[in-house]
Amino acid sequence: MKRVLKLAWLSFLAALREKETLFWYVLFPLLLLSVLTLVFGQLGQEGKMNFRVALADLDQGPRGRGEFAAAVEEVFVSLSVPPAPGQEPLFTLLRPAPGEDPERFVSAQAEAVRLGDVAILVVIPPGFSGAAVAALAGSGGPASLRVYGGRGDAASGMAATIVDQIVARLNRELLAVAGLYRPEEATAVRTEWVGETGAPVAYVDFLLPGIVLMAFFVGGLFSVPGTILFSRDMKILRRYWVTPLRVGEYFGGFSLGYFVMCALQFALLVLVGRFAFGASVTFAQPLAVLYLVLGAMTFLGFGFLVASLAKTAQSGMAIANLVNMPVMFLSGLFFPVGSLPLALRVVLYLNPLSYLAEGLRSSLGTGQATLPVPLTFVVPLGWTGLSVAVALRRLKWDVAR
Repeated sequence: MKRVLKLAWLSFLAALREKETLFWYVLFPLLLLSVLTLVFGQLGQEGKMNFRVALADLDQGPRGRGEFAAAVEEVFVSLSVPPAPGQEPLFTLLRPAPGEDPERFVSAQAEAVRLGDVAILVVIPPGFSGAAVAALAGSGGPASLRVYGGRGDAASGMAATIVDQIVARLNRELLAVAGLYRPEEATAVRTEWVGETGAPVAYVDFLLPGIVLMAFFVGGLFSVPGTILFSRDMKILRRYWVTPLRVGEYFGGFSLGYFVMCALQFALLVLVGRFAFGASVTFAQPLAVLYLVLGAMTFLGFGFLVASLAKTAQSGMAIANLVNMPVMFLSGLFFPVGSLPLALRVVLYLNPLSYLAEGLRSSLGTGQATLPVPLTFVVPLGWTGLSVAVALRRLKWDVAR
């Protein structure tokens, strides 16, 4: 037992001394967690999204601005006010300066939309108030706004979607101006969350379990076969075999060293997620711990499987790279994958990482369970058994044997 523990400690220290290992298995998961949380973590959250929106009112007659046009403008002005101190307003509203030609403003802002400096341009066209009055009286078609967005611009597309969503509020404001809106007769909406999570989950809480599993997966897929095959090719393993150390002890010590590395990855990711990005997910739950251990075992088996299929360290890395991308990105680690085409869903349902990710998230309350709980254990265990069986049959521990 002492030899196993000593080998595990030496294996762990050797991994920390290698700069490439330290980067890809420790620093890279931390960087990925940080980048994805910073880029996507604030999407859709009130007070954390802001779009530059230009608004031009061309409904200016001899008597001044139309009453309905003023109501429309008031809606957009209200969205340019921060919802709470320290938060961002939804819109940063740009309007013509006093005395500025509105038509010239529209031309300049349309060019800004094209260049991506402004997300969207909303124009209240001439005659808008008159058209609204006629529509309410039933003597004309509906009044319309002109909205200009940048083709292919993500911010412009999101802002246009938001404008579509506030049309209902605009209609309510117009009805209120006309004296036709009665709040007591309005249809009330009550939202109830369906599923076990009970409320929207912060993106960092959804992402963190996936990044933990990704770190385990990358370590098992690359570190395990890389170390074994390199040591075999360089005849380092042969030096072990002239000692009393047996293959089973080497296997146990090497595996234990991998689990220690997984523990280090897990601890660092949880600390950074909690204290840097405010993650609130708690892993100290029996079922979650079981999924984490099962994940580490499954990916360790993957590593031995790759080592058994490769003849050299270079071919082992080639096989690992071939497996890495489809298994990682067709698993739902980073984003929900429920809308994948049928052909890709086949890969998804054969992928043990998919079952581990869903099982871990559902046990933590950060994801909705769509698969039977026993299946989230059976599939990874099946892959683990298959990997170990093939490795025991094919893996050569010494090129000279």
